[in-house]
Amino acid sequence: MPVPQIITIHASAPRKPALGQACNGCGVCCAAEPCPVSLALLWPHQTPCKALIWSETKQRYLCGMVSSPAQFLHWLPGRFNVAASRLFKRWIAADTVCDADVELSE
Repeated sequence: MPVPQIITIHASAPRKPALGQACNGCGVCCAAEPCPVSLALLWPHQTPCKALIWSETKQRYLCGMVSSPAQFLHWLPGRFNVAASRLFKRWIAADTVCDADVELSE
């Protein structure tokens, strides 16, 4: 039996969609477990992912490795920000469907 994990999500975050439904930026996936991009490039590994960003204007979570990778990868020249963003978005299938097989309790 898995050990329960406690994650903290912004009070205004959208509810987690069902597995396979459209991503809505709830942030549960990144709060519960680092993605492959985070595991490969961000150290130390932690949950929630340090690149998980709350957008007050959009009222949803964003992946900082997609929205602004140079902010988290200080060695990345700013001119590569757009290319890295596209690459990371593809690697983690950001903003596609919910793949967080996580059970939530309130």
